[in-house]
Amino acid sequence: MKIYLSVDMEGVTGLTDPEEMHAGGRGYERGCELMTGDANAVVAGAFDAGAESVLINDAHGSTKNLRIDMIDPRATLIRGPGKPHRMGQGLTPDFAAACFVGYHARAGVQHGVLNHTWMGKEIQNVYLNGEICGETRLVAGFAGSLGVPVALITGDEAVCEEARELLGDVETVAVKKGVDRFSAELLPPTVAQARIREAATRAIGRLADFRPYVVAPPYTLGVEWNSTAIAAGCGLVPGTRQVGPRHTEFSTDDYREIMALFGIFAMIAGSVACGSGIYG
Repeated sequence: MKIYLSVDMEGVTGLTDPEEMHAGGRGYERGCELMTGDANAVVAGAFDAGAESVLINDAHGSTKNLRIDMIDPRATLIRGPGKPHRMGQGLTPDFAAACFVGYHARAGVQHGVLNHTWMGKEIQNVYLNGEICGETRLVAGFAGSLGVPVALITGDEAVCEEARELLGDVETVAVKKGVDRFSAELLPPTVAQARIREAATRAIGRLADFRPYVVAPPYTLGVEWNSTAIAAGCGLVPGTRQVGPRHTEFSTDDYREIMALFGIFAMIAGSVACGSGIYG
């Protein structure tokens, strides 16, 4: 039985500060250790429940955050940029389940800690087939297109609520309760990671209860950007159409293209925003 982990950082135990999300920022190195601790808690719980192998994908930012020297030796890790399927890299139909670790609420959720969708400031909202979409829905849809169910979500209370609304009776662990975007009531790491391990064991033990989250093709990815310049730049990507001053859309029958497109969009949007000074 193979289990897949997609590990983000904003929903990791103990983290609330944007500085902790980026290399060189205050608290980043400790944040990487906490991120690795949450991932290891899922790995341990999965093996407790009979998993034969666990693949971890570092799904945050540079994708060079998880500490390989601290990873549970029973697991393997995908690390580094240039991954065509980004947050879903390595996921294939032969996995029994996917677990999303350290995830966060979509952009605009009032009490979502570090809430955003894919990019922190460049994107206002993302839509999948006309419905508002956070990263949980986006990656669950990719897993569902491969026939793989999502069994566990860990992060703040807001993303756990988002996951249950989307996926039903999925296992969730809230490691923090948002006060505002950059503040939260936190569980100590020992407590949070013990709960994560227990939930992972429960989730793998009840895989028969879960069904893949399936989005009907064709898939249309809509993005509301924060600037007309970013929308214009992304609108030049073949197959992408600009449907409003700050809106782009892209349609395909292959969900893998949706995942890959976000990597291209991020490069364009980041370049435009960083080169635009205070007007980015």
